[in-house]
Amino acid sequence: MLERLAARVGGRSMLVSLIVAIAFFMETLDSTIIVTAIPRMANDFGIDPARMSLGITAYVMAAAACVTASGWLADRIGTRTLFAGAIMLFALASLACGLAPNFNAFVAARAVQGAAAAMMSPVGRLVVLRTSEKKDLMKALSALIWPGLVAPVIGPPLGGWITDFASWHWIFFVNVPVALIGLPLVLATVPNERQETKPFDLAGFLLTALALVCLTYGFDLLALRDVASLQLGLGLMVLSVGVGWLALRHMRTTDRPLIRLDALKVKSFFVASVTGGVVSRATISATPFLLPLMLQIAHGMSASQAGGMLMIYMMANLGMKTVTNRLIARFGIRTTLIASSLLAGVTIAACALLSPSLPLAINAAILAAAGAMRSLQFTAVTMVNFADIAPPQRQPASVVSSLTQQIGFGAGVAIGALLLTLSQWSREASAIGLFDFQIALVLAGIASAAASLSYLGLAHDVGDEISGRKPRAA
Repeated sequence: MLERLAARVGGRSMLVSLIVAIAFFMETLDSTIIVTAIPRMANDFGIDPARMSLGITAYVMAAAACVTASGWLADRIGTRTLFAGAIMLFALASLACGLAPNFNAFVAARAVQGAAAAMMSPVGRLVVLRTSEKKDLMKALSALIWPGLVAPVIGPPLGGWITDFASWHWIFFVNVPVALIGLPLVLATVPNERQETKPFDLAGFLLTALALVCLTYGFDLLALRDVASLQLGLGLMVLSVGVGWLALRHMRTTDRPLIRLDALKVKSFFVASVTGGVVSRATISATPFLLPLMLQIAHGMSASQAGGMLMIYMMANLGMKTVTNRLIARFGIRTTLIASSLLAGVTIAACALLSPSLPLAINAAILAAAGAMRSLQFTAVTMVNFADIAPPQRQPASVVSSLTQQIGFGAGVAIGALLLTLSQWSREASAIGLFDFQIALVLAGIASAAASLSYLGLAHDVGDEISGRKPRAA
């Protein structure tokens, strides 16, 4: 049966790629479907909607901590064993999220989900790379792109519809049948390849994980309304910086570090992964977190209505990808980064003007412009990451890039929630209102525009070789 199925889809490597894509779709959908359900979930848990950001941040930071160990584990226990185990763990964690009796249990389940997701994505890509012949590689890898393109578009409206017409719990329960379909296919088709492993850098892993835990919990405590929580939150943030410094120092001095940091010496990589890139990714993640909250809490829309509005934003994000490569090839990565950061800043701030009193066409135009600039900015940052990285450095550079990308995404959501709370405090209001969302969006826009300053230092021809940009005639 599997041989017939493989023949129908274009070969065994393509079948493996499609099976991996199912897991990717489940993972990507889970990260986008939740945003429109947040107000309802906060109400059921009896907490402020801004605190629900911890459910997203815990997922992202757990993924960031565990992604560093995924390659070592895959070589140690085998790609099939780890990939299948990650799918099973993700499904069980999804079930725990839907059954969570309180907010703390929900956050714990989300952290486990994030850890499982950290094993699925890199190991899934590794499986496809190892099972595909060179002539089939482009086709096999292209199948992995579509989950990341389609899931963000259908996630928000689907989450809103499920929340309005069923219950937010089903947002997580739907992962279980998908996993039950994918798991036996993985066991039947994916080879269990192992490779010789070096000793695991346990100290580096624990220091990195501790720094991320302190950062995540510190952000959450800062959003609470009492002096003790504020003091503890600030203390944890300081501790996070200290532990992070120890982790970096350890990785620079040990013989076999968890993460090799050599790529950070390359200026373009440092800018894209640490300075401007982190700020850009933070604003990229903060906006789709703030928008559905504003539309529901401040403007009184239902979850499904807010999901429909956010779909415009995500469709523009997807549509822009059809012309992004041509724009970058025409103007170059540096110019595109600077322009997209500035334009993204303007369009993010413009989202503060969204209102049911405006014509739908104007609201749609604002959302579409913001979504398009998000896509252009994200693609340009991703491309410059590896513009000057030599082939021997690409694997460790990829790990560093994945880690800082997740940190940027998680910090964006956490800071967005914190800005809402701080604005509410400053007004001495009992609940978050429209003004608070407007302040948060405007500040996110300013941060996006400010990221352009770090891109000014890049060489004018950075990334021309990979973007296909032709050198100017003398």
